[in-house]
Amino acid sequence: MKVSADLRALEERLGYTFRKPTLLRQAVTHGSMSGPGRDDNQRLEFLGDRVLGLVMAQALLEQDKAATEGLLAPRFNALVRKETCADVARDVDIGAALKLGRSEQKTGGRRKMALLGDAMEAVIAAVYLDGGFDAARDLILRLWGARIADVEEDAKDAKTALQEWAQARGLLPPSYVEVGRSGPDHSPIFTIEARLATGESAEATAGSKRQAEQSAAKALLARVDQAKA
Repeated sequence: MKVSADLRALEERLGYTFRKPTLLRQAVTHGSMSGPGRDDNQRLEFLGDRVLGLVMAQALLEQDKAATEGLLAPRFNALVRKETCADVARDVDIGAALKLGRSEQKTGGRRKMALLGDAMEAVIAAVYLDGGFDAARDLILRLWGARIADVEEDAKDAKTALQEWAQARGLLPPSYVEVGRSGPDHSPIFTIEARLATGESAEATAGSKRQAEQSAAKALLARVDQAKA
């Protein structure tokens, strides 16, 4: 198979050259582009999620040999969640190589968290099938890099951290209100406002309510911490 320029460039950004480039092409092919003779990345995503989980579990055990399961679990979740996979995908610009149908292209599919996270997991699976576990582990540890060392700071999701901040001050739990929605029905964009009983609030916009809530909580945490400083 002749490797296209966008896939060759992605290989360079990944730091891995495929012996079977068809695997990489499948990994970046969204379901909106699947068809006869053109497999999408859903099955690879399923496998890549498991490979990522195994590598991260081992990395965390080796990083902190005294950590209990109660400490390891939130760190693990922070490293393998879809948002983190999407962030890593942005680092290597997987979006530029995504194969998308027309509807996804028109609605900004190359920037969507879910699509990028899925593609990142699929790429991991593609490397695993092409070069074995060691190659996949090397890729993951290289791309996740400092995120593993700094994971303790990100182990609690923003909504949990904001709720604990409020409880420590005797406040009611924060509320999350959908204040805006745009885009087509099949690909909506949500604007969520996080509110504290004290009146402080912050908004965020994302392609899912969950991500918008997390981003709003993170923005509100930063705002109240800045005010305290």
